[in-house]
Amino acid sequence: MRREPAGGCAAAPIARGWRHPTTGGTTMTRDKRASVPARIGLTLLGVVQIAFALAAFSDLWARPDKQVRGAKPAWIPVILVNWIGPAAYFLIGVKKR
Repeated sequence: MRREPAGGCAAAPIARGWRHPTTGGTTMTRDKRASVPARIGLTLLGVVQIAFALAAFSDLWARPDKQVRGAKPAWIPVILVNWIGPAAYFLIGVKKR
């Protein structure tokens, strides 16, 4: 029978044969890396996000001031907000003809 250490926690000493009480495995061997398909998907998602922002910046730069709602410099920090910024620029910032 195993005795608890003086601190009162049965999981305190990390010995060679110790197993986590709920998972049954050691806590130090858990692999927290994403799988290859997940990494590829996240990379593609990041590339699309950057392309969306670059398209918004390009459109903002090329569009005349009269066709943009608000001041053009005010849209720069808005576009930098991940997906929401470029979408807001194209949906709200660009005046319809």
